[in-house]
Amino acid sequence: MSKLHDTIHRVTQRVIENSRGSRAAYLELMQREADNQPDRAQVSCSNLAHAYAGALEDQEALKANRGANIGIVSAYNDMLSAHQPYGRYPERLKIYAREVGATAQVAGATPAMCDGVTQGETGMELSLFSRDVIALSTGVALSHAMYDGVLMLGICDKIVPGLLMGALRYGHLPTIFVPSGPMPSGVSNKEKQRVRQLYAEGKATRAELLESELGSYHSPGTCTFYGTANSNQMMMEMMGLHVPGAAFIQPGTKLRQALDREAVHRVAAIGRGGNDYRPLGKCVDEKAIINAAIGLLATGGSTNHAIHIPAMARAAGVQFDWSDLAELSSAVPLLARVYPNGAGDVNHFHDAGGMGYVIGELLEAGLAHRDVLTVGPSDLAAYAQEPGLDGEALTWREIGESGDAEMLRPASAPFQSDGGMRLVQGNLGRACFKSSAVERERWTIEAPCRVFEDQPSVAEAFRKGELDKDVVVVVRFQGPRANGMPELHKLTPPLGVLQDRGYRVALVTDGRMSGASGKVPAAIHCTPEALGGGPLARLRDGDVVKVCALTGELSTTADLDSREAAPDPRDEPGFGRELFAMMRMHADSAERGGSAMLATAGL
Repeated sequence: MSKLHDTIHRVTQRVIENSRGSRAAYLELMQREADNQPDRAQVSCSNLAHAYAGALEDQEALKANRGANIGIVSAYNDMLSAHQPYGRYPERLKIYAREVGATAQVAGATPAMCDGVTQGETGMELSLFSRDVIALSTGVALSHAMYDGVLMLGICDKIVPGLLMGALRYGHLPTIFVPSGPMPSGVSNKEKQRVRQLYAEGKATRAELLESELGSYHSPGTCTFYGTANSNQMMMEMMGLHVPGAAFIQPGTKLRQALDREAVHRVAAIGRGGNDYRPLGKCVDEKAIINAAIGLLATGGSTNHAIHIPAMARAAGVQFDWSDLAELSSAVPLLARVYPNGAGDVNHFHDAGGMGYVIGELLEAGLAHRDVLTVGPSDLAAYAQEPGLDGEALTWREIGESGDAEMLRPASAPFQSDGGMRLVQGNLGRACFKSSAVERERWTIEAPCRVFEDQPSVAEAFRKGELDKDVVVVVRFQGPRANGMPELHKLTPPLGVLQDRGYRVALVTDGRMSGASGKVPAAIHCTPEALGGGPLARLRDGDVVKVCALTGELSTTADLDSREAAPDPRDEPGFGRELFAMMRMHADSAERGGSAMLATAGL
């Protein structure tokens, strides 16, 4: 293993220094929580009776206080394809627990909404704040103090960050995340993108579009493109919170079941009662957060994690911001091209070597921290292998060279020398630019802007031909406090069409995009947001705006100081949005994680 890269070392030391007080306070709290957790033998019999009454098969073991009692927190529903397999998981996990003298109970459930279903609809305005709700639900599930370890059943966009944020407040407990894996590959991503653009131009029918989409999203399992859900699984590997290699094994396979069994056996083994105590709060430290960011950059993962990583870090007392992410990006090469950054999906990625290959390359090049406390058998090096079966036994093996040089490359010959996540800033604020998906000749766009305050207005202007020119499309009042910071993927097909027609086009917004942000240059998550008078609120149609990933510039030549901010639009109540008014009111900036829960908790 090579010496740690100077930039990785420098950023890590800065994060450690910036986090010194908050991290110490967090660890002190976790120690106090561990010391205060009662031995169940000392808990009131009435309390225990309530907890044990429903556990008919395990009552005797629970009464005798034999072995660890494992809490299962599940985000199961059968509307999310990725979470549909979790329906039968508790039955199996309880059996696996009994194999090692432990017990397991479903501690609680969390909501799990799908950004793919709410895309462009009103429900998307609840999406980001669903992360806080999930964290709070996790807190409720673990509030019973009946558990010696935790299994987290969740995969998708806000769900894994929310589960982790909630679990970190119970960081004295060992915790393992248990994915269910991606669905098999369907219609090629290139074909799906082609039909979407044809539909945007009016050259494909709605029936043809639906048929194409159903060919892609067709069965239980995670969507196969490399968006936020699969980026979550990558990060859990990079942080050492999975059984090694568990991320991208498909549902319903023997190997998937063997990994699930190992997760149960392992969480029972790393509790306080044994010799290998690995509490979550110790696993998720500054180096683990840095590793998560490095994995994001090395694989071209979802830009949503520019919001989620700071939020997850804060829950563990770690301070991490976009300057840290951008500096890491300057040193971390892009090793993977997975759709939408390449042709193949996560199944092809896994078959080519997957996370084991990426982690091995990063460690060998000194681009990741090996010396992190993982839930696995050792440090991060255990995650540089791939799982398999020898008969019925779970094994791990070396990966060797990449199985597809168009999908995965070594650190010595990457797709590009940096991680493709850039900070752009100037008199319009600070924003993220995902350069890994954008052709280099489009990294700089300077053009008059058109200003909009919602997606339908952009679509209407596109249909009327008003955007057939070089243009920077500004979509504002989309931040956390304005309307919950929805994703804006209905913008991608029309802007992609304009780009294909030969125009120089860019997007600037205080809203969100994700791993599916695509080929159009975009300055996203802009902070400060327009609500409350941020710079975007002072832009007017025709102002010249420059977005440049090369120089890190996000600016306008307009005299913003001389203008009044546009009035804040007020949404009509409906679709449950009014229930989240307090979250919008208290949410902090996108760079801080866009969380009302963390802001009001003073974290």
